[in-house]
Amino acid sequence: MNRRQVIGASAVVLCGAALLAVIKLERRSSASTEAEEGSTPTVVTVQTGRLQRANLHGYVDAFGSVMPAPAEGGQPPATSRVAPPAPGIVARTYVTDGQHVEKGAPLFDLDARAAQVAVHYAEESVQRQEKLYADNNTSLRNLRDAEAQLATARAQLALLQITAPLSGTVTRVNVRPGEAVDLPTVLADITDLSRLAATAEIPSAEADGLRPGQSVQVLTSPAVAATLTFISPTVDPANDTVLVRATLPPGGALRPGEPVRLRIVTAEHAGCLAAPAAGVVTDTDGRSVLAVVAGDQATQIPVKTGLREGGLVEVEGAGLKEGDTVVTVGAYGLPEKTKIHVVNP
Repeated sequence: MNRRQVIGASAVVLCGAALLAVIKLERRSSASTEAEEGSTPTVVTVQTGRLQRANLHGYVDAFGSVMPAPAEGGQPPATSRVAPPAPGIVARTYVTDGQHVEKGAPLFDLDARAAQVAVHYAEESVQRQEKLYADNNTSLRNLRDAEAQLATARAQLALLQITAPLSGTVTRVNVRPGEAVDLPTVLADITDLSRLAATAEIPSAEADGLRPGQSVQVLTSPAVAATLTFISPTVDPANDTVLVRATLPPGGALRPGEPVRLRIVTAEHAGCLAAPAAGVVTDTDGRSVLAVVAGDQATQIPVKTGLREGGLVEVEGAGLKEGDTVVTVGAYGLPEKTKIHVVNP
């Protein structure tokens, strides 16, 4: 090998060595950068809230309607469909739609001419029997029969004036004078608007916690306070629901047939520890957890949850106390322990 070849080979070796040194240096630099990045903790931006004491309630919500109260508590039904006691022709009406009437007030007269004739003949028969009996020309039995026929005729005449079976409002008059009516004919509807109830059908799975006497909120504007008075002992197999009824206070603005939303209060926990609902999340193990803030770190605490109301959740967990700061926005998917940066609005 001549001198030129030796010099060329040496140059190649030197270049390779230099290249290898550069590669090693880059690897060391990269490893150093990764180590530095790994040593810098991740900071998560979150929003927070506080644990507080609150009065929380359990509810069952349902949609229903207003109706006249049925017979209960020794009272008759709060509504009546007035029908004639016998076929006849309406001779006179005393009421109009929307009129208030007292129990026993006249509503309608049926044509009484035939009944009046019957009373007239019965009276004459009694007078004749009395005279004959005084002369010993008839028996006491015949006299008593005549008197009984007169009493029947007068009772039938009295029935032809139809009176209100209860005090209330005439919600509908269905006939006019001159119209023929029969036993099934509804002459008028009367409702005692001071005795109303709200009914609803509750899914059977939600009915176990219902008890008579529980408070009910009728969610109108403004809301109306009522009391649960009836829970059906049977389940409707057609829709798997239980019928419930709440008595409404008198003097309200609700009307029969009006649709309403009911909220039945099934539980009340006074002064319980409550967290913002957004802060209670489920971790990878399926547990409910809160991320409790201490300084610039958030640590997950397993909690047992209870009632929920108004954006709050009843919570119970080790070391939790009123005033603790917890992560709300950003709580979902937060590591068990991590540095945080709080940015509250």
